[in-house]
Amino acid sequence: MPHGALLVAVVDDEPDVRRALERLLASVGMDVEAYGSGAAFLDSLSDHEPDCVVLDLHMPELSGYDVQEALVGRHLAVPVVVITGHDTPVARSRALGAGARAYLCKPVDDRALLAAITGATTAHS
Repeated sequence: MPHGALLVAVVDDEPDVRRALERLLASVGMDVEAYGSGAAFLDSLSDHEPDCVVLDLHMPELSGYDVQEALVGRHLAVPVVVITGHDTPVARSRALGAGARAYLCKPVDDRALLAAITGATTAHS
């Protein structure tokens, strides 16, 4: 992991959620890149890799599950923190089984999210 501020990618199709997460993460000194779709995030990986991804599960076109599969398929070990507004035992099991380091429900508790990102990036370094 590079020295300096963590680079966190926020992938969520809801503009209000993206903006709120960007503000929260920036307020604690993290660098943030926000993407409105899984495809836009995956395209960004051609030139750099974030330290962590905060990933919504339920998005049109590419779901969070699809993004997780793509990361595995590309052999990228980017830590993933999943956020969802549609919590089910199956969703939780599937996301964690695909390698998510944490699984949080919307509305996301700020402290829980920051702790999940810290834990995911510390375990990854």
